[in-house]
Amino acid sequence: MEVPAAPQMLELIRALPAGAPLLHALGQQPGVYLVGGAVRDLLLGGRPLDLDLVVDGDAAAVSARIGEVVAVHDRFGTSTVRLDGFTYDVARARRERYPHPGALPEVDPAGIEEDLRRRDFSVNAIAVALGGAEAGEPTAVSNALEDLDGRLLRVLHERSFIDDPTRLMRLARYASRLRFEIEPATRVLAADAIRAGALWTASGPRIGAELRLLVREPDPVAALIAIRELQLDRAIHPHLGLGDEELARRAMALLPEDGRPDRLALALAARAVPGPELRGLLDSLAFAAGDRDAIVSAAADSDELARRLSAASRPSEIARAVDGAGAEAVALAGALGPADGARAWLERLRHVALEVGGEDLLAAGVPEGPAVGRALDAALAAKLDGVAVGRKAELAAALRAARETG
Repeated sequence: MEVPAAPQMLELIRALPAGAPLLHALGQQPGVYLVGGAVRDLLLGGRPLDLDLVVDGDAAAVSARIGEVVAVHDRFGTSTVRLDGFTYDVARARRERYPHPGALPEVDPAGIEEDLRRRDFSVNAIAVALGGAEAGEPTAVSNALEDLDGRLLRVLHERSFIDDPTRLMRLARYASRLRFEIEPATRVLAADAIRAGALWTASGPRIGAELRLLVREPDPVAALIAIRELQLDRAIHPHLGLGDEELARRAMALLPEDGRPDRLALALAARAVPGPELRGLLDSLAFAAGDRDAIVSAAADSDELARRLSAASRPSEIARAVDGAGAEAVALAGALGPADGARAWLERLRHVALEVGGEDLLAAGVPEGPAVGRALDAALAAKLDGVAVGRKAELAAALRAARETG
């Protein structure tokens, strides 16, 4: 890997969507650095969208110079700034101390070199000056550029996973996304930390935040395989883990565009976790109620849903088998066997809607009450099966059902 000369590096940054307005706003302001994943991805030939900045100096003044400050986090000396539709995270260069394993760090101002030494992996510990005499020049910790060239993930010190065990989750996430190898000594340190129970010295919400990021990777199945290879899934829960990659790939292929791959990925990994335990685990990890319920439903109900779908042949029977299940549950059930029925529901049948409604039945003399709902269900079944085509036929089917059930 060839590191561009300073002028070329600045031009690469300027060519990024968020790069040109940033450099224009900063001018020749010294002491401001592009850092972390943006520099890593840029050197790998990518075009990063999110630009993180570190200021060796007055970060508040730099933030105000860039644009509108929309959030400030005093504890860590960071802020979020908006400029021309782009947002930038701006942080004061700092050193960190961990009062005990898994704790949030205590921070003090420091220089850029010390700031880089506090980071998770060497390939993320590279900075590029954006102004001043060193504009375009990289600053990096030892081995950073060599590890990036060798596509290796290496921690910066032996206590890295003990101080901040969420780095274990990030190790798996970067390994799966970047397809980097884990440096041998780092792999040993990770295994030792996992065996020692380091992960749960961090709070549940912090672990949950990292788990959500992991399953929101472009390939969540690969991310789950990465935590399985580290045995990190079992550290979260003894029965959590992706057991069947082919099943997972089939389920992801069935999931429609409006489905949630992250929910489906966790449901696949949690199929062996009893429902009540899974609900409690997700609560402890601070999952939103809607996400929790969708994951638990897909994980716990997919086998029974697959059985019902296998027994369904007519479109109305498929709809009855689904019975309100979410897209993730249907995709998982379909991957277990009845793929054609699941696909029919996800791609076509779930979008079928009646042209008539309850008010039409009331106007036709059907008394208000449960009979209206049952009649509409019957009309929808007839429409799904091609028996009732058009508004008049739907209304006739609904009224016939109302009379039969009345």
